[in-house]
Order: sequence, then structure tokens, then C-alpha cells
Amino acid sequence: MVTDPVTIFFIVLAIILLAPVLLNRLKIPHIIGMIVAGIAVGPFGLNVLDRDSSFNIFGQVGLLYLMFLAGLEIDMYHLKLNLRRGLVFGLLTFMIPMVTGVLASVYLLHIDWLTSSLLASMYASHTLIGYPVAARYGITKNPAVLISIVGTIVAVIASLLVLAGAVNIHKVGELNTGELLGLLGRLILYCLAVLYIYPRLTRFFFKRYGDKVTQYVFILALVFLSAWTAKRIGMEEVLGAFFAGLVLNRYVPASSPLMSRIEFVGNALFIPYFLIGVGMMINIRVVGQSSTLGVAAVMLAVALVGKWLPAWVAQLIFRMRAQGRRMMFGLTTAHTAVALAVVTIGYNMTDAQGNRLMDETILNGTILVILVTCAIAPIVTANAAAKIKIDMLEHGDHDDTDTERNRPDNLLIPVANPLTAASLVELALLMRSNRRRPADALYALHVRGDNSAQSKAVGRNSLEIAVKAAAVTDTRLQPIERFDLNTVTGLVNTIEERDINTVVLGMHRKSNVIDSFLGSKIEQLQRLTNRMLVISRCYIPINTVTRIVVYVPPQAEYETGFPDWVTALATLSRELGCRIIFCCDSHVPPLIRGIIRRARIDTRDEYRELSAPDDFILLANKILDDDLFVAVMSRANSVSYSALMKDVPEFLQRYFGNNNIIIIYPEQFGDKANVESFADPLAADIAGTASPLWTRLRAWARSANTLKKRLTRRGRRTRKIDL
Repeated sequence: MVTDPVTIFFIVLAIILLAPVLLNRLKIPHIIGMIVAGIAVGPFGLNVLDRDSSFNIFGQVGLLYLMFLAGLEIDMYHLKLNLRRGLVFGLLTFMIPMVTGVLASVYLLHIDWLTSSLLASMYASHTLIGYPVAARYGITKNPAVLISIVGTIVAVIASLLVLAGAVNIHKVGELNTGELLGLLGRLILYCLAVLYIYPRLTRFFFKRYGDKVTQYVFILALVFLSAWTAKRIGMEEVLGAFFAGLVLNRYVPASSPLMSRIEFVGNALFIPYFLIGVGMMINIRVVGQSSTLGVAAVMLAVALVGKWLPAWVAQLIFRMRAQGRRMMFGLTTAHTAVALAVVTIGYNMTDAQGNRLMDETILNGTILVILVTCAIAPIVTANAAAKIKIDMLEHGDHDDTDTERNRPDNLLIPVANPLTAASLVELALLMRSNRRRPADALYALHVRGDNSAQSKAVGRNSLEIAVKAAAVTDTRLQPIERFDLNTVTGLVNTIEERDINTVVLGMHRKSNVIDSFLGSKIEQLQRLTNRMLVISRCYIPINTVTRIVVYVPPQAEYETGFPDWVTALATLSRELGCRIIFCCDSHVPPLIRGIIRRARIDTRDEYRELSAPDDFILLANKILDDDLFVAVMSRANSVSYSALMKDVPEFLQRYFGNNNIIIIYPEQFGDKANVESFADPLAADIAGTASPLWTRLRAWARSANTLKKRLTRRGRRTRKIDL
């Protein structure tokens, strides 16, 4: 048996590396490989490794990490939509195994009622050991998965209450109702405390400490504090870890670098350690014992049937397809943590004559149940997940706008300051749609006006930080270092050369009294290009925003880029898990709602009517420090441009000086601007005074034709939405 720590860790890493590689060729989920490898090297296999304190510690951490990730990766919007069905399924997946378990134990295994109830609580509980399989297939938003997760919460809590009641009866000889009510009261107080303290503490910490490593350690500390507190009040640690994941879900966006770090560490080390540890506890030799086979067969039948029946009944009630039933069964059939806790408690408890409530036969049968259910769960889940994924693709679960785009969706991030480069990249990634084509590209640009060593060092440092920020999320960002006449010229040239659709840049800081709100560079840029500009000024980290309030000017729906900025903001709202409120004219909400639904972006969108064009000034008193105010602007001579638009920057500076702001200039005048001059292309196209008469007439005709097509498309879309 190996006892050297370095050798032990090497063997574990070799298992984590080779098990998925070897079993993938056999079409076996890698989770099974971890468990089988644990059986092989454990004390009941080749006896290479002993299940020492390291496996106890890392295994427990891995279990808590697994439950934490399950809560963290849940789409809260879809969870609320499936909450009622999840509660129904939770009652089914608890009551059916509970009843069948008690009856089978009493009449088939001839066990007393108290021990039968204790054993039935093991059947009723389960562990989401197949959840990583569903996550790998990208179907965590599927109703069957969300229903199973809610059902897990209900079943585990109810099983732990039964466990506590059975232990209490054994100790005092009768059911102590006061003790159970006290446990429920402590559970309610615990949930309320976590719901109140954790969001405020997280927002406070993230505002002051932007280092991702520090934030990662802070998040883990909260998770294990929640797990420890749950155990102190009499519940199981897994419940505390899962609940912490649900509460912190809002502050760890799925596309953020922090989420990538959390998933990487868990999937690479802690969760595999837990699975290997589960395998090391399984003694397959008990299968050959005749005294165990009969008991184990009954227990295994109850465990499997008790979880299959709720999935089947739920399928009938909710009118789901067969793969939905298989997914719910696969996610809820595995027994590990609570099963071990129940059988250990029952094995250690004795009656008045000194006999154990659960003998070695029950203990060995439980081990066999763990072995079989842990082997079945990932296989069933993987099979159902593959079919669900195929159905999602066949039924059009993709971005319909992808088929309408004639050019790639390229995004450019100008970086001039190393201190703001990472935050700009994070904002761009959160606004970028997850449904991307291989041709879509992401660029970071630094333009310098001189070749001094200092200028080169600043530029390369900014680009390096931007590339690292994107790499953390497995996103390829192409750095561009450019020497040009000035910053604006370099940006415009890059936009044209790389066919850029969207530019995400930071707002400048006023250098003197006469400096404008946007600055001369941004003012020039919005005149020299017709592509969408997203100008950001956030005083707090973007993942701590509580609401997004959008001012939509009159006639903004007629602009070419109207669907693009609506989709980008809805995507940002979905990733942040916050509400988005559109302040617009009364006829605009159906158009915005139609774009969001057509793009299949599930977010909490709300609408407020503006009675006057300058009503957005009144919003200044309603925008809080944790809100994000988005002002949609328009370029001169465009459809939505008005005399008020010229004064909007001054109003923003005066009334929104302390708020988090994003200013958006939508794409206008078609896919490509007819740039006649670097001085003012839009003026040359629309109302240029220096160009020949025939050029101006042609530009007017082209603009009128584009507007006519846009209005026609808008009318068709409105009729389609009304239907």
C-alpha cells in the first residue's frame, strides 16, 4: 500500500487524467471511470491506496463543491418557471420511495417500523452525481434538469427531517414534535439569514477587491461557512453548499472569469477526488455472499423502482417526452452522501438488548445500492442528455438571426489603460451572444501615436491583460497593436479592415473644465463610423449591478441597429441575472419583446412608458448606486435624431454624474457606410455641403430606400408579433 503523499497524489492525478480518456472510447461516462478506478485502487480492490484522511477531506470538499456548482449553474429565470413542477416532483420522489421502502422493509426484510423508516429515508434521498454529465451537454436549462434539481432540494430536506425524527424516537422512545418544529424553525432562520447577509456581503467585497483569486477564495469561504452552519442547526452540509450556490448565483455570471475558475478547479480536482473516494468505499466482494444477495436485491429494486416511478408519474402529469423521464430518473437515482449517513447512523445505534438497528447485511446491501446506482445514473443521464440535445437542435434551439446575417459578428475592444482593459473585456463577453459562428471574432486594439519605449510598453501591457482576461473564459481574443496618425484614425481604419460590427470602449475622464462629457475622440468616432458603439463608465464591478434601466428615444425602432443593441442588453441582463427596464414609447415594448423572444433570451424584461422626450431626466432620482443606466443615442441626421439628442451628453453629465452609465450609438444607415471623407462621412452621405450635387442626390435616394425597407420590415414584424 502506498503511503508517500507525493506518490498518492500522482496516482490520483493519473486516474483523473487517464480514466476519461480510456472510457470515452468505450462510450462510458467519465464519472463511471472515476468510481471504477476508486474501486480498483482502493482497500477492497488492489489495495494500492488507503482511504485515509486526505480522501475524507478532499472527498467531502468535492461533494460540497458538486452541490455548490449545481446551485451556481442553475438558470434562476428557468428555475422560477419550473418551481411549481419541481415541488410536485420533489414530493413524488420523496413519498413514493418512502412508502415503498417502509413496506418492503417491514414485509419482505422483516425489519421493525422504526428501522424501516430510517432505511426508507435513504431510498428517498439522492445525490446529483449525474449533474456534471448534463452540464457537459449544455442542457442545464432544460425543464427536466431544473425540475430534478428542485426535487432534489425537497427530497433531501424531507429525508433529513425523517432521519432526525427517527433518531429522536430511538433516543427518547417517542416522537418529539417540539424537536422537529425546532429543526424547521432553525432551518427557516438559517435560510433567511443567508438570503439577507450573503448578497450584501458579496456586493460589498466585490466592490472593494477586484482580484479574481481573492474573489474566488471569498466565494469558497462563504460556501463552506454555509455548509458548516447547516450542520450546526442539524441539517446536512450538502444542503448548505447548494443553498449558498443559489444565493451567490446572481454574482457569478456564467461567462465571467470567476465562473471559469470555479468550474475549472472543481472539475479538475475536487469532484474527481470525491468520485474516487466513493469508489474506494465500495466492497464488490459482498455481492458474492449469499446472505447479502437477497437483501441487496430487495434494496436495489426498491431504490430503482422508487426513483423510476416518480419520474414516470411526473412525465404523465407534466406531459413530457420519454427523454425527460429518463433525465429525471438519471439525475435522481444515485445514492451516496445521505445513504452513507443513514446507514452509518443506523449501524451505530443499538436497541435495549445491544443489537444494532442495521446489521452488516443492511450495510453491505447499502454499499451495493451505492455501487449500482452510481454506475447507472451517469449512463442514463448521458443517454437522455444526448437525445435532449439533438431534440433542441432539431426543434430550432438556435439563434434565428444567424441565418440572416451576411457577415461575421466581429467585436472590437480598444484598450488604452491596463487598469480598465480587463473590465472592458468582461463587459464585452457578457454582452456577446453565446450563439456564435466560427467566423465571428473578438479583437483588442491599442493605437499609439509614437514609437517610444514607454508607449509600446503601455500598449503591450494593456493587450496582454485583455488577452488573459478573455483566455480565462476559453475565449480567443486577437490582439492588434497599431501605429497610426491618431487614435481615432487607427480605430476607424481597423473597423473597416476587420469588418467590425460592435466597438466596446471606456468613457474618458474629463481633463479640464471645457472638456466635453464624451470627449473629442468619441465624438469624432461616432461621426466617422456607423457601427454600433458601446461606451461604458462603471464605478462598480459589472456583476454587482442590480438593475439595468434603458432609455429608448422616440423612433429608435426605425434604426438599422435596433435589434442588435436590444439583443446585446438582453444578453447582458441574462448573464447578470438582473432585471432590465426599458423606458420607451407605448408602441415600442411589443417590438423589443419580440426581438428578445425571437433570440430566445430568457430574462426579466419590464417596460415603463415615457410621456415626453425629455422624461429620462426624471429617472436620475430613481437610479440607484447599484443600477446601470443605459442611454441609447443617435447620430446626426439619422431617423431617431432630434434637437434634444444634442443636449443629452450635458444632461448625463449634470444629472447622472455619479451613476453607472453605458451610452450606445446603434448601427445606422445599413451594413456599410459610404465613407467619402475621414472628416465626416455621415455628413458626406446625407447632407454633405462640399460634395457634388449628384453625390448628394444619390446619397439621399439610398437613405430613403433604406428607411423604406426598414419601415416595411417593421410593419411585417409587428403583424407577426400581434399574431
